[in-house]
Amino acid sequence: MTLFDALNDFAPLSRETFALLEEQLRPMERAKGDFLVLPGQVQRHLYFVQEGVQMAFAERRGKLHVMAFTYPHNVAAIPESFARQEPSPVAFQCLTDSRLLCLPYESLQRLLATSHELERYLRQVTELLLAGVVSRMRELQTSTMEERFRAFCERSPHLLHLVPHKYIASYLHIDPTNFSKLYNRIRI
Repeated sequence: MTLFDALNDFAPLSRETFALLEEQLRPMERAKGDFLVLPGQVQRHLYFVQEGVQMAFAERRGKLHVMAFTYPHNVAAIPESFARQEPSPVAFQCLTDSRLLCLPYESLQRLLATSHELERYLRQVTELLLAGVVSRMRELQTSTMEERFRAFCERSPHLLHLVPHKYIASYLHIDPTNFSKLYNRIRI
């Protein structure tokens, strides 16, 4: 799938506007374990994932709290850091070797100032992401651990083989032992 096709999965974007965006993208490769953003750093680039898996997480009192995974055809960012250009409260790390396209914050702002279509596109994508965040919050607060596990397996089954299970357990707010029992009991 091309980046143009992936972006159009979110909302319609003309080839002309995509060309303006594509001109500003720069390729980047990162190795497994590399950080894209550390807590306290400002995220200066928006990432378009071409290959690999990344994870956003916070560490508090010796415990890891996973907030998100990104993988090919995702836009990857710590939204509060990138959008506000403020220090990130969380880390963003590559779990596998990764190929990304990066868009500097300043370049995006210039594009948004000159392209109403891109500005509208970004609003539509933001609305979709917000709806996803609200859905995830509802899932975490109202679903059983088995329901959360099954929903994850429907959305992102490939991650079960790419991401250490302790990270998925943290993301789903499931104790690692209970996650292991679910993984061994439920066939997906």
